Amino acid sequence: MRIIGGKHKGRRLNPPTNLPVRPTTDMAKESLFNILNNLVDFEGLSVLDLFAGTGSISFEFASRGAARVLCVDTNFKCVGFIRKTAGEYSLDMLHPIKADVLRFLKKADLAYDLIFADPPYDFKEYDRLPEMIFGAGWLNKNAWLIIEHPKSIDFTRHAFFSQQRKYGKVNFSLFNKKSN
Repeated sequence: MRIIGGKHKGRRLNPPTNLPVRPTTDMAKESLFNILNNLVDFEGLSVLDLFAGTGSISFEFASRGAARVLCVDTNFKCVGFIRKTAGEYSLDMLHPIKADVLRFLKKADLAYDLIFADPPYDFKEYDRLPEMIFGAGWLNKNAWLIIEHPKSIDFTRHAFFSQQRKYGKVNFSLFNKKSN
């Protein structure tokens, strides 16, 4: 696993093998960031990475100039890996916290320019996730929500659905209030 763009392009991420994660493949990640290059200005972006796992997506945003990246994961080993690696790469804008994502989402304290969520594929609350985020004030005006999900999940009828992209087994659904 590597950082594919920005200031830290090419740097390897070497998480411990015992983390309970399913990292986004480099190919899918590269494709996603190619799409995002046309949608957002990374410089100064505020990002919330839910179900952060290894932090691979968070490191991409930080490497590309995001001003603040908050990573939320319930596993203390994942949070520890992100914290350690962020320190090694001097990524002071990256802030990992250990928390249950569903509980965390109940209290919006800041709004973000982009939220990325990559729940486990057996996650039971996929259908509620967009509304939990849009309905609670987590997004700034014209902000984006991206959810990585299995092909069995269909968000196309959601009011703020914008587009879906498929890369092998990886599916990304993008949401934006201005898409309607």
